[in-house]
Amino acid sequence: MPSAHATRLPALTSHRDTEDRQNNDCLPSWLPLSAIEDAAERLQGRIVRTPLLHAPVLGPALGRDVWLKAETFQATGAFKERGALNRLLRLTALERAAGVVAMSAGNHAAGLALHAQRLGVAATIVMPVTAPRCKVERTEALGAEVVLSGANVGEAKSRALQLAAERRLTFVHPYDDPDVIAGQGTVGLEVLADRPDLETLVVPVGGGGLLAGMAAAVKARKPSVAVVGVRLARRRGPTLADGIAVDALGKLPQALLAGFVDALVEVEEGEVAAAMRTLHGSFGMVAEGAGAAAVAALLAGKLPKEGRTVAVLSGRNVDSDTLVRTLAAA
Repeated sequence: MPSAHATRLPALTSHRDTEDRQNNDCLPSWLPLSAIEDAAERLQGRIVRTPLLHAPVLGPALGRDVWLKAETFQATGAFKERGALNRLLRLTALERAAGVVAMSAGNHAAGLALHAQRLGVAATIVMPVTAPRCKVERTEALGAEVVLSGANVGEAKSRALQLAAERRLTFVHPYDDPDVIAGQGTVGLEVLADRPDLETLVVPVGGGGLLAGMAAAVKARKPSVAVVGVRLARRRGPTLADGIAVDALGKLPQALLAGFVDALVEVEEGEVAAAMRTLHGSFGMVAEGAGAAAVAALLAGKLPKEGRTVAVLSGRNVDSDTLVRTLAAA
């Protein structure tokens, strides 16, 4: 995980007295608000416009009006489809004809494979040799060529870049790409459209693409919103939250997080498991560890007890054995 020195952000503060205004001039030139709005138009009708669900069971205990942005309703069960599809739709005709390549251990692989198949674009996904067989098989079933290489996603990236050079493929990074970040930012536009009275936004963060895109979109439209990222506390070995257990933030997301995210908080493994159980027991919802991280931060009291709050459920893809063990461990 990134060290505290790598992600120096200001403490969580309240912006309630700040007059809401258009903040687009503060966004970097490579990601104007118009890029996120254009992405939303491209994606319309091609992905699920996911629901914002009221969570009154959580509210009273936390002193908040809590809502859940359920990206778990996407076809592949995670938000990653948005960025992957937006990048695919921005390919030139020559790039489409040649195909794309990416590295991923799971959700980015599925999202890219699904929409590449729908668009008739050949996709090659490099997955670590440690990737669960079920995720490998799912990616293959979606029409992608899977190449197993490396002990982790970082090593898989090296092979993906090699294949991109050898085969003249377009490399689609899971989070360090302007078009991918813009696609993820469409989640923020939807949240504000459904809850314009939003006060606090809580988002899981691994490589940072989702948090960066959402923060850029929300702060451009409503600067008073407090944006909080939730990352996994540094740990060794396997974790329920493998989707956010990355070594470092992407370079592009880190630049956005420094300017548009009010705070980063950390959650422990046990807190993630507790959030998964609460989501299943109280709402009948399945969330993978990374997908439940924002709710974990809320339940663990990592945020001030105030305000209308939206927590993003970023994904549902957890294997059945892990889910059963987690639910039984209460």
